Amino acid sequence: MDSRVSQTETSARPPLVRPRRAVIGGVCAGLSEHLGWPVRRVRLLFVVASLLGGAGILFYGWLWALVPLAPGEAEETARRRAPIAAVLLVLGAVAAVVAIVQANVAGSASTAVSLSLALTGGAVVWSLALDEHDPDRSPRYRLVIRSAGATVLLATGLLLLASNDWRPEAMTAVVAVGMMVLGLVVAIAPFIVRLWNELMRERSGRIREEQRAEIAAHLHDSVLQTLALIQNRAGASSDVARIARAQERELREWLFAGDGAPGADLVSELSEDAATIEVEYPARIDVVTVGESVPAHPSLVAAAREAMLNAARHGGGEVSVYVEAAASAVDVFVRDRGPGIELDALPADRLGVRESIIGRMQRAGGTATVQRGAGGVGTEVHLHLDL
Repeated sequence: MDSRVSQTETSARPPLVRPRRAVIGGVCAGLSEHLGWPVRRVRLLFVVASLLGGAGILFYGWLWALVPLAPGEAEETARRRAPIAAVLLVLGAVAAVVAIVQANVAGSASTAVSLSLALTGGAVVWSLALDEHDPDRSPRYRLVIRSAGATVLLATGLLLLASNDWRPEAMTAVVAVGMMVLGLVVAIAPFIVRLWNELMRERSGRIREEQRAEIAAHLHDSVLQTLALIQNRAGASSDVARIARAQERELREWLFAGDGAPGADLVSELSEDAATIEVEYPARIDVVTVGESVPAHPSLVAAAREAMLNAARHGGGEVSVYVEAAASAVDVFVRDRGPGIELDALPADRLGVRESIIGRMQRAGGTATVQRGAGGVGTEVHLHLDL
């Protein structure tokens, strides 16, 4: 009868497997589930056994190597990175405790001290140079490993230095001081390396900016002036002038854009539209801006594009785009020197100005006015939008 009950309990016990999501190797969690014990009790037993000549460490490693992982998805296993640095740090801390106990009991702990030094140093080196990125870990994972490793080394050195039973005393002092110095180096070195890298990046950026400025000055004195001369001699409506204008614009963008990616602001959008229109029509469009940088509002950009397109198509020659931006509102003026238009004189079926410019701005909460330019020459389109 008793044997049947024992067999029933054994068959009902879950198999001994290691979970795929674990703190270190999943040995304690797997044993607690298999035996039905609290996981804290199992971990405490391993810690106590590790103090007995490292038996707990050996048993943990033996189970880690032989106990299989729990069934699960292959993607989850591939995505999980083994916390090698954390494992080495825990083993180094246990070896440090064993070294302190042996130094005060047996009077000799050279092997345990060497093992602790190797494991703790290996944990720090692994976290700095060899550890792979795991998105499931905390962003401060490496900082915790380095800080804990430095703490283990400092604590071991201080305790060994305070121990009087480990002989020879001179060797004890040397090893203890060496471990404390190593702990300080481990704690401070990452910050020094980070500061050094920031200084090198700043220096490299400054050198690149100086080189860019020298190239810009040289090209401005030679290539850009040549392109400007070609435009003036050929005339704004010629194909040669349009090609020279496009090359000048591309060169200026490359020279003065800097290393950062171009932002989607209003002036950038209008400049790109102006460059596109210049290629298609015999016109020269100059975009000038004052004030703050504001984001590109789709309706405002579309209305300004339509105004520039009309000016290049009907006015020709030179087109001026003036952008005045503030924190609360933005105004865009598009002026040409063509024959000019009268809004009231346009046929009712001509909806390009009424809908694409005026109607679009009104639907966006802004205003648009179309009138003759100064002195009755050309056309001026004024777009206003409150931000």
